[in-house]
Amino acid sequence: MKNYVRAALAAARAPDPGATGTVVPSPNIWHWPDVYEVENHAQDSGGAIWGALRAAHDFAGRDVVDVGCGDGFHLPVFAASARSVTGVEPHAPLVERARRRVAELTNVTVLAGPAQRLPLAEASADLVHARTAYFFGPGCEPGLREADRVLRPGGALAVVDLDATAGPYGAWMRADMPHYDPSAVEAFFARHGFDCRRVDTLWRFPDRESLAAVLRIEFSPRVAERAIAESSGLTIPVRYRLHVRRKPTGIVRA
Repeated sequence: MKNYVRAALAAARAPDPGATGTVVPSPNIWHWPDVYEVENHAQDSGGAIWGALRAAHDFAGRDVVDVGCGDGFHLPVFAASARSVTGVEPHAPLVERARRRVAELTNVTVLAGPAQRLPLAEASADLVHARTAYFFGPGCEPGLREADRVLRPGGALAVVDLDATAGPYGAWMRADMPHYDPSAVEAFFARHGFDCRRVDTLWRFPDRESLAAVLRIEFSPRVAERAIAESSGLTIPVRYRLHVRRKPTGIVRA
């Protein structure tokens, strides 16, 4: 594991006794799921990521897999128009939270498993989606291969990560993770056949206490306090990258 993935693992505030060598602990939602719920509600307040995703690969009427779905926050959005939605999450407490969230949605299933070993049949999905799930850059090749295995021809893998080249959020990321190279990660995805769309969003919080709590689970104490001081209101501009690769529909000759 390199770059963002390694940094995320090093930043984990508390070890998880159930973690294995094949799963990278999330340094935020695993340990503070209730605060991360506040963060999820604040993120992308204008729906820009959803708009970019639908423009890149419309999932209406299709079978969707959300890798690293956490506690299932995004599953109902997919379920509103998709034929079926499967959330896959390696952390057992989050699996249970996700199942409770979608208990009344008949077209949603939540399964336990890592990105490297998706508990799904070959060619069973039209879209595989991974959003800020530490599915980034060098080291995630096994997950990319698994996504290709479960995708049908013509399907797409969509990976959403944070664009650390854009401030202010990107500057805080780089301060916390000085060895993370966003250009190298972007080049990695380009080498693996992904296109890249930059998506500007606005995080919007109901109050300063919520904003501060979220920044404190995202960054080290020093950088979190800097971020809080530099965020004078209730919103934070955050840029994402949407990486999309489509599975060929026919024979590809070299």
